Amino acid sequence: MKHNLIHFFIFITFVLVSCSPKEEEKVIDWNSEKSTTMNRQFSIEEEVDINVFLSRKQEWKMIKTGSGLRYYIYEEGIGTPPLADDYVDIEYTIELLDGTTCYSTPKDEVEELKVDKSQVESGIQEALKLLNEGSRAKLIIPSHLAHGLVGDMEKIPPLSTLLVDIHIVKLYRTKR
Repeated sequence: MKHNLIHFFIFITFVLVSCSPKEEEKVIDWNSEKSTTMNRQFSIEEEVDINVFLSRKQEWKMIKTGSGLRYYIYEEGIGTPPLADDYVDIEYTIELLDGTTCYSTPKDEVEELKVDKSQVESGIQEALKLLNEGSRAKLIIPSHLAHGLVGDMEKIPPLSTLLVDIHIVKLYRTKR
């Protein structure tokens, strides 16, 4: 009898749960205006963060490009900047504004990049064309020129502003 009573209560509970009204699907009220507003607000907040960071780096004479990239060449190189399809050997360190190092070239090693054709951040691609062989520069790359909304899925979080220290060790011209 006790066993039957337990089964009965389990059955009744199952029927009540399965027959209860289902939750309505949540409809997300999203449109391009809300997306634009959110992006604009984030850009304002990111700009404030960058300016606060730079207020502690008064010695860096940053130049801001139309895209939002900021760069400071602290050691001038020689020659002319690389062009599309040229190759460069670079040394770099990529950090977050809080000082967390995300990536860097190993000591005494370089990374070869093809200008405008590699998978590196568009902010670094833009900066390469502003530097000469031997140049060393500090870059502040806003998230929209870095890894954007998703980060790099490894060490760079979503919506991260990057601080890059870059050195063009060697420039290799391609035939034109």
